[in-house]
Amino acid sequence: MGRKITSLYLENATAKLSQFCDEMKGATEKISNFLKGQGFEVIFCAADGVAASIESDIDFERAFTELCKFAPEGITLSAGVGQSLSQSYIALLSAKSNGKNCIHRYSRLGEI
Repeated sequence: MGRKITSLYLENATAKLSQFCDEMKGATEKISNFLKGQGFEVIFCAADGVAASIESDIDFERAFTELCKFAPEGITLSAGVGQSLSQSYIALLSAKSNGKNCIHRYSRLGEI
């Protein structure tokens, strides 16, 4: 998403940037609502990100596949799963660094 925003800035594409912002806001709200419906507690929902937690064990890969349906055309999603916010963020950075459009678990980072 960052490169898309940079591109719109460099093009001086004010209307497109505003439209893109609206699309991302809608996507993050849909993702947040989906996660809440799955039993997650949403901690953060803004800009291009959603952070949530859940106590029960779920199929994160299946949930990620469902979340990808909410992304605007041409936008990839990356996700990180961990036992804490910091672990989840490290897993997210790993997912973004390894091709994007994937989910990584902190506990499996050494296997990638």
